[in-house]
Amino acid sequence: MTVPLTFNDMIKQASQAIADAKSQGTNRQIVRVLLPRDPNSGNLGQYFEDSVEIEGGGRSTQNLLLAPPDESWQGGIMQLYRAALPTCKEILRRASGDVGGVPPKLVEDRSVDESGVDGVGLLMTQSNDPKDDISCFVQPLQETVDAIERISSQAGQRLCILMNPQWRNVDDALDSASKGGGFFGSFANFLGGKGSSLKRLEDAGYREVYVIEGYVCKGGNVRLMKRFDSNWIAFAQNDSETDYIRLGEKKTRPSYQDVERMLDDKGISLKYARDIGLAPKLE
Repeated sequence: MTVPLTFNDMIKQASQAIADAKSQGTNRQIVRVLLPRDPNSGNLGQYFEDSVEIEGGGRSTQNLLLAPPDESWQGGIMQLYRAALPTCKEILRRASGDVGGVPPKLVEDRSVDESGVDGVGLLMTQSNDPKDDISCFVQPLQETVDAIERISSQAGQRLCILMNPQWRNVDDALDSASKGGGFFGSFANFLGGKGSSLKRLEDAGYREVYVIEGYVCKGGNVRLMKRFDSNWIAFAQNDSETDYIRLGEKKTRPSYQDVERMLDDKGISLKYARDIGLAPKLE
């Protein structure tokens, strides 16, 4: 497994994982991907970040950054949705395949976003054969689980996907408590812990089939990746920003501290030290 360096590479990886998992009987899938972003997005205060266009004759995807869906996006969750929606469409088109050179029709349903500003949507493909139709929730919330269960029940053996759920892949104290039973577990769920929601999705058969996440560790970009048939693998970006170096892997998702240890074991110093010549470059 390698870190995708372009938008098209990521689309290929994600759609292939979806198809591979489906061929092995996994029809309830969770996918987490990076999102396409304008290269000027780092110029905060000098540049207004608009939505990128990757459909309908828009700009080339080659120069777009692949960025984690984090708090650095100026437009918040709705800007993330505007980047996640076309990304999801491209993945679904490739995962569905063309029949006679014609891609499936895609229908967007925003009624699952009751507030209209929570950045949640539902995409449905309409193929020649209804059994090949796919339902995909884009950026679902914990409050979307009722709708997810309903659509999943109606879909039968058809494929259902959750793309970039808004709950985090790591637990805080409330999340940990909500996974327990009894009064405290119920109270933690009431306060917003995700334990009950995750249990319902697990009972419905949802499994992670492709995940790529990113954050900064020791001053450099890190990527965590997993397929349904692999361990978690950690990568660090080289100093020329042209590729990623494999750090190590774990059966469970590596914590921030795990990644720090992997960097130390590889002899990789803080990025500022490498930048000013106090430590070897990461090439």
